[in-house]
Amino acid sequence: MAVNADNVMFTGADNGAMGFWDWKSGHQFQRLDSLVQPGSLDSEAGIFCAEFDKTGLRLITGEADKTIKIWKEDDQATPETHPLDWKPSLMRKRY
Repeated sequence: MAVNADNVMFTGADNGAMGFWDWKSGHQFQRLDSLVQPGSLDSEAGIFCAEFDKTGLRLITGEADKTIKIWKEDDQATPETHPLDWKPSLMRKRY
């Protein structure tokens, strides 16, 4: 997990799943899957470590396929291309 100054939290999983969350509300606004390096097994998609750079705009990940990847924000993203379908509930869920 990593959090930048804009309260964006990143989570990475051992299966390559990546999530971007609003730290304050807990809403996941983006989800992706990391791609393994060609020649690696699908089981090597895990993300071991993550950190935002000093500007907070780029994310650096260390992954199980022995790669270091640098991710940046999509400059072309708009509310129309990436709609936010989030309807928070005021009711508490019981499990």
